[in-house]
Amino acid sequence: MKHFPFKVPTLVGAFMVSLILSPALDRAPAYAEDATPDEVQSTPQIARIAPNAEHFTLKNGMDVVVIPDKRAPVVTHMVWYRVGSADERPGQSGNAHFLEHLMFKGTKKHPGGEFSTYVSKIGGEENAFTSNDYTAYYQRVSKDHLKDVMEFEADRMSNLVLTDEVVAPERDVILEERRMRVDNDPGALMNEALNRIFYLNHPYGRPTIGWENEIKALNAKTALDFYHEFYTPSNAILVVAGDVTPEGVKDLAEETYGQIKSKPDSARPARPAEPPSPGPRTITVRDEKVREPNLMQFYAVPSAVTGKPGEAEALSVLADILGTGATSRFYNELVRDNGPATYAGAYYSPTAVDDSRLIVVGIPRDGVDLETLQADMEASIRKLADEGVSQEELTRAKNSVVADAVYSQDSQQSLARIVGSALAVGRTLEDVQTWPARIQKVTAKDVQEVAQRYLDPEKAATGYLKPALDQQADMSEAPGNTPAASHEPETADPAAAMEQN
Repeated sequence: MKHFPFKVPTLVGAFMVSLILSPALDRAPAYAEDATPDEVQSTPQIARIAPNAEHFTLKNGMDVVVIPDKRAPVVTHMVWYRVGSADERPGQSGNAHFLEHLMFKGTKKHPGGEFSTYVSKIGGEENAFTSNDYTAYYQRVSKDHLKDVMEFEADRMSNLVLTDEVVAPERDVILEERRMRVDNDPGALMNEALNRIFYLNHPYGRPTIGWENEIKALNAKTALDFYHEFYTPSNAILVVAGDVTPEGVKDLAEETYGQIKSKPDSARPARPAEPPSPGPRTITVRDEKVREPNLMQFYAVPSAVTGKPGEAEALSVLADILGTGATSRFYNELVRDNGPATYAGAYYSPTAVDDSRLIVVGIPRDGVDLETLQADMEASIRKLADEGVSQEELTRAKNSVVADAVYSQDSQQSLARIVGSALAVGRTLEDVQTWPARIQKVTAKDVQEVAQRYLDPEKAATGYLKPALDQQADMSEAPGNTPAASHEPETADPAAAMEQN
């Protein structure tokens, strides 16, 4: 999986499907599809991401970013709010995601369903998603309909109408969503449990979709209180990418969003600090639906917001060297030549308000237990931390990470999400634009130092996902139970696991 930091996710399988749909530009560590060394080395370098993008602020405090893209007469229109599940009041887990659903219930001017019906009628697309740190709404329409979409979205930013009659059925929808996506998915349950032992005090440890008992207590008042506090112009970011000009978007933004009265700044509530790790923690989840054992390990690492200059870049390169593709350390030391794993990967997402995680995932080969595979993976990490990385590994990984930045610009929507998620967590447009240049400055010493500083197994949390006991006994007796050598885990992208649409 690649590690451009402001990203839109792809699935790598089905293990740990927690809260899917993330702004990640990640792709799976697909061993068979890796570029050859020569192809990676020749990746064209680019000076900046979205070099023609412009940023300005309306008088009411709303940030606006315009990314001109003349390749097709379409636009992606996104509104991001700097608030997510980590900002909920205690006892109201799921409230941010609950409000996201309720934002489609209408206003006095545009009753429930009218906005969505309009987007569908003109052949457009729409969706929304919630993460720990932000909530976003987007539409993709022809450029001729941009003004209408902006008018609809501006209206619901300040005029949402909710009653218990419309709220109660939507709460039931979310409860069913939780049952299907989490309670009925052992990977999601394991991720949820692992988060709880990894985050001892920080709200990142609670699920974005919420705990069932707390979802049941959510109502129109909890949603509207959250809405009035955080859905304000000064707490919002508008990103428009497509066949537009900055001047044209500015005029439309002032006509629509600019007419919303400014409100007092909606600063994020103070979040409780995470205490130092008390030591290694392990949790085991067993389920009859598990087809093969898996392990996942979380390491606490800085995000692009909390880290020292250069740490997020070094961690991105480190994750690539450790666990991306057939040239990675994990593949060569653990998978190749009938090693102890059929799959091993590493993931890192720097896009977070607070500290992030570097995640390693593994599937043991038949006959290898999870404890043994964990020890082997930790030994591989320790070897890298002790001995460092080669210049060849470093160059390949940096070009690989930069290539993701290049490829991200092929998709108008991906680029809009990259920029929006970055600004939503406190980064700047300049941070996005200069990401490739900063990656190219990473040295072998930088990579070794972040590995030594942060990848300490004594401070990690590990989750084991295993078949039910009676099922495991049956599987061990069954012939032909060895998985394919390049099999990937039944997991959604771990970097995407904190988001919910």
